[in-house]
This record gives sequence, structure tokens and C-alpha cells, in this order.
Amino acid sequence: MSVPALGPMALTDFAHPWFFLLLLLVAGLVALYIFVQLSRKKRILRFANMELLESVAPQRPNRWRHVPAILLICSLVLLTIAMAGPRNDVRIPRNRAVVMLVIDVSQSMRATDVEPSRLAAAKEAAKQFADQLTAGINLGLIAYAGTATVLVSPTTNREATKTALDKLQLADRTATGEAIFTALQAIATVGAVIGGGGGGDDERPPGRIVLMSDGKETVPSNPDNPKGAFTAARTAKDQGVPISTVSFGTPYGYVDINDQRQPVPVDDAMLKKIAELSDGNSYSASTLEQLKEVFTSLQDQIGYETIKGDASVGWLRLGSLLLALAALAALLINRRLPG
Repeated sequence: MSVPALGPMALTDFAHPWFFLLLLLVAGLVALYIFVQLSRKKRILRFANMELLESVAPQRPNRWRHVPAILLICSLVLLTIAMAGPRNDVRIPRNRAVVMLVIDVSQSMRATDVEPSRLAAAKEAAKQFADQLTAGINLGLIAYAGTATVLVSPTTNREATKTALDKLQLADRTATGEAIFTALQAIATVGAVIGGGGGGDDERPPGRIVLMSDGKETVPSNPDNPKGAFTAARTAKDQGVPISTVSFGTPYGYVDINDQRQPVPVDDAMLKKIAELSDGNSYSASTLEQLKEVFTSLQDQIGYETIKGDASVGWLRLGSLLLALAALAALLINRRLPG
């Protein structure tokens, strides 16, 4: 039998809180029981000859004779709680969400400060994310450098995403804003189809962008430009699509360009700002294991939603058990100690 949680609860945690009015009736029964016991004691004390009383009425086990009443009162309280419809938080898999995985494939992603390289590690962690993500979620993939390309439209087919991840190719420049706008368009398109095309916010499934990059946006140079990353992040917030950013790499990364070493340190600040502007969360990772942990956390956060579920069964079972024990205790005591 499951035991109900006994933590602090508010009236908003109950579906039918007006049932608590029945506790007034329970309180009345407690008062009546106490009144009857006190009256009974007064009647007994009316006997003038206490020695005679003790000889004809043996001592009752005061310690146990109240047990049936106590169990009955407790059972009534628990059954009242059950009828009030207690609710608790229940995590259930999402089935209609749309998630766009957006991966930076600019030249800086070939840095080897993360073994075997930033891009190779990103591919491995992203494939793990695709495998672990709740089956009912539509997952899409966008790769971006100087431009953004939808490699996989949102789908529940994880193999398509993993195949596309294996084929990622490096390119020049970094257009983060364009990638975000492209992801928003993909989410809106699929959302309209899944939501029946009505366009209402309540009909469309929730959307989320997971953006992984290691550096600053270079196209355009100002992220507040109309096509810049910060502008795109604000648009995402307006559309109710939070962006979870993952900054991947170390401050010591570099790539060789024309036989010259070019530093490509990870840029946490820009990605944190993008997440903040979109009401999303920012993460950082400097190793493959850390990146996998980030994606596992994202899967847990994105793949499930928390709703209020019915929690009355445990209270009902416990109340019924105490009610049965109250009846059994009363029967045993009455049989052994006849009035």
C-alpha cells in the first residue's frame, strides 16, 4: 500500500477543499465522546461505597479502552482528506513538444581542446540526447555557420537526426541570429500542423530551442541588429520559445589557419545573454562528459512536464485501514471486557 506524503499542503493542493467542512462534524464527535466519558465518570463517583464498587466492577484497562475511538477519529480525518481530493506533482512525458537542436559548425568547432574535437564531441553528445529524448517529442536539427540549414525537420524519427549529425561539415563564419530565426520558423510550421492550423496559442505544442555553440556571432557583427542573435532571442521570448544555450569549449582552444595559430576561446557571455533574453537556461561544458551531463539534464527538463495528479488513493486506503482496525479493536475490547 502506498503511503501518502505528509509534507505541508495548502488548500490549492486539493481539488475539493470544501470537504474539509466535514472536519467540523469530526470535531463534534470528539467533543461528544469526551462529554460522554466525563458523564460516565461522574455517575460512577456517585456510589458512596467505593470498596463495594471495586468488588463488583473490576478495574477497566484505561490505557486501552479509548483506542477504538482514537482509531475511528483518525480514520474519519484521513477519509475527509481523501474526499477533498489531494493533488501532488506528477511528471509525465511530453508528447506534443517541438524541439530544435541547433549546432554551430563554424571553423572554431574543429579546435581540439576538447578531445577528439569540439565538433566530434558535440556529435556524440547530441546523438545521446536524441536517443534519450522522450519518444513523443518532435526533434529537428539545424546546422549553422555563415548560414543556417534545416537538416532534419521536427520528427519523432531519431535515426534521421543521428544520421544527419554524422554528416555535419565545418564552414566559415557564425550566424547565430539566423539560426535562431530558422529554428523559430520550423517550430511555428510544425506547431501549426500539429495544432490543427488554427493558430491559437493553446492549440500549439510547446517549443524549445537547444543552441550549442563555442563562439561569438560574426554575421552580423552587432547582435542587436535586426538579424542578430539578441534580436532573435527577444523574438523567441515573444513567441514563447525559450532557448537553452550550451557553451562548449575552453578558454584555451585554437585552430591553425594558414600555418598560424588562431585562438578560439569559448564565449560564455553571449550565449548566457541569449538564454536570458529568451527566458531560457544557459549551460557550459568543457569536456565530453560534462557535455553529456548537460544534455541529460536538458532531456530530463524538456522531455517531461509536471502536472497536478490525484493523490487521494493513499489517503483513502490508510483511512479505510484505520477504520477496519477501529472496528476490530472495539470488538476485541467489548468481548473481553463486557460492560
